[in-house]
Amino acid sequence: MVEVNEIWTEKYRPKTLDEVVDQEHVVKRLKAFVSEKNIPNLLFAGPPGTGKTTTAIALARDLYGSIWKHNFLELNASDERGIDVVRGKIKDFARTKPIDADFKIIFLDEADALTQDAQQALRRTMEKYANITRFILSCNYSSKIIPPIQSRCAVFRFKPLPEEASKELLLNIAEKESIKIEESALKALVDLAEGDLRRAINILQSLAILHKEINEDMVYDLASSLKPKEVEEIIELAMKQQFSIAREKLIKLMALRGMSGSDVVKNFHAAVKNLDIDDKIKIKLIDKLAEYEFRIAEGASEDVQIEAMLAQFALIAEQHNLG
Repeated sequence: MVEVNEIWTEKYRPKTLDEVVDQEHVVKRLKAFVSEKNIPNLLFAGPPGTGKTTTAIALARDLYGSIWKHNFLELNASDERGIDVVRGKIKDFARTKPIDADFKIIFLDEADALTQDAQQALRRTMEKYANITRFILSCNYSSKIIPPIQSRCAVFRFKPLPEEASKELLLNIAEKESIKIEESALKALVDLAEGDLRRAINILQSLAILHKEINEDMVYDLASSLKPKEVEEIIELAMKQQFSIAREKLIKLMALRGMSGSDVVKNFHAAVKNLDIDDKIKIKLIDKLAEYEFRIAEGASEDVQIEAMLAQFALIAEQHNLG
C-alpha cells in the first residue's frame, strides 16, 4: 500500500462540534458543557477512526476560540506511555496557569496504552490540579483504564460511522479533490474501512496520488485485500471438494496482494457471514476461523494454517453434504 501522511484527514477534519458527523448522542451533551463554559474530565471510548480526536479538538476550539492551542495539550499515550511522561510533560502543563480561561485541557490519545503505574500517577495529577486542568482521555477499550480514573470521568462512547454517512463524506472529499469514483469503488472503500473513516480517507488519498478515476479493482489492489467475489469463489471450490484448485488460487492471490494469513482469515470471516447455508454450519466455520487466527497470531506457519483452514471448509462441507 502506498504510504502517505494523513494530509486529507487533517484537511477535512471538522472544526467545530456542529460539524462532527453522526455522533449526535455525544455532541449534544458536549455542547451543553460548552454553553456552561465548563467541562468535567472526559473519557472517549470507541473503535478507531470514529471521531474521538476530532471531537476533542472541536470541543477545545468551541471553548477557547482563537486561543485554543494555548490551553490545549495533545499527547499520544501509545508513544509516551510510561510514568515519566506523566511526571514530566503532563504534570508541567497541568500546573501552569491557563490563558484567558478558567482551565486548560490535556488530551491523552490512546490512553489505554498507558502502563498501570502511569495511570496511577495520572490519577493523582488529575486530583491535584482539578481546579485549573481538565483531562480528556481517548481509548479503544475503556476496560483497560483503571476504575479510579474512570470514576473521575464522564464517559462518552463513540459508534462506528454508518455506511451512508461514510459514503457522503468520501464523495464530498472526492468532489473537492476532482476525483471520479465509481459507486462500486465507494462501497469497497466503506466495506474495507469497517466504520473507520480515517482508514477510508487514507486509502482514497493514496489512490488519488496514482489515479484521477477510481474503480473497485484499484481499491482492493491498493488495500491488499481479497475481493468478496474472490473469497466466495475460493470457499465454493473448497466446499465442492476441489481443494487443490482453491489452494492454488488463494496462494496466488496472497502473493499478488502481499497479504498476511490473518488478513485472509478476516476476509473469510466476512464472507462466511453472507453464505447461503444453515446457521449451524456457519457456527462451525467461524469457530474454525477463530482457531486458525489464534494459531497464526501465536506464530504458527501461515501457509500451513491457511491450507488447513481450507481443508476444514472442505471437511465440514462433506459432513453436511454441501458439495
